[in-house]
Amino acid sequence: MDYWSLNPYVGCEFGCSYCYARYTHRYVVERAHDAGKLTDAEFADYRGAHGWEAFEKRIFVKEHVVGALEADLKRVPLGECIVIGTATDPYQPAERRFRVTRAVLQRLTRCEGLSFGIITKSPLIARDCDLLLRLQERNELQIHISLITHDAALARKLEARSPVPAARLRALGKLVDAGVNAGLIIAPVLPGITDDVAQLDVLFAAAQRAGARFLHAGPLRLYPAIRDRFLPVLGEHFPDLVPKYSRAYAGHGYAPRDYAKALSRRIEKLRKKHGFKNQSAMFDRYRPAKMPVQGELELRGSLP
Repeated sequence: MDYWSLNPYVGCEFGCSYCYARYTHRYVVERAHDAGKLTDAEFADYRGAHGWEAFEKRIFVKEHVVGALEADLKRVPLGECIVIGTATDPYQPAERRFRVTRAVLQRLTRCEGLSFGIITKSPLIARDCDLLLRLQERNELQIHISLITHDAALARKLEARSPVPAARLRALGKLVDAGVNAGLIIAPVLPGITDDVAQLDVLFAAAQRAGARFLHAGPLRLYPAIRDRFLPVLGEHFPDLVPKYSRAYAGHGYAPRDYAKALSRRIEKLRKKHGFKNQSAMFDRYRPAKMPVQGELELRGSLP
């Protein structure tokens, strides 16, 4: 792993059905149980048939994270990357009350010579423009506004409690207008649902209108911890895709290599069309050593 991860919360109220970070909740719960902070009954509830719900409904607030940062930052060499929001949304509704992410940013503004990335679906990030501008004065900074579709109805099916697409794009525009280095991240791209040229083209155009400085995209990762949550949603809205997903992702969490390559070519064509440079996200340096070669997933429409 070539970057450091910083998450002010554990769990996420947005409840995106495809979120790959659900497994993180289990580790926190297990530690709490071992420390006697959870009863056996409460622990069993977390591990039950609907254990994935805890990730969305029981949010752990890291109120003392800033103090812990003092020691952690000493271990980060100059030039390395810290990504905020790899396993939670740092600007989820809890942030309005607890303001942990803002406190973290206030501490990070004293850093120099590092790279920072922030991933969020929330327009609340625009609140912190003042700190983001200070942070990027002496460090590299990329703000990634996460959006998988411009279609509000489709977004509601897949990420029930996330901010509507239009609100995220407005936040992106506010950040860019303020001088913050911000762009769009389309991840995950969902095979057979959001990967057709028409949908992606609309998103690229919307990002361009909002002034996005960059645009990144990548396919779905379907780890075992996600399947209990995502596949029922897929079955409800796209039942014909369930067997294809089950077979294509059997035994691994990554999209088949052929699909990933075809999607990459499609994304690159759209980048060129809309004037975006082909630059990697700072947190996208890590790649699995092996990816499955065979699979059933195909891009919607004609392949590029």
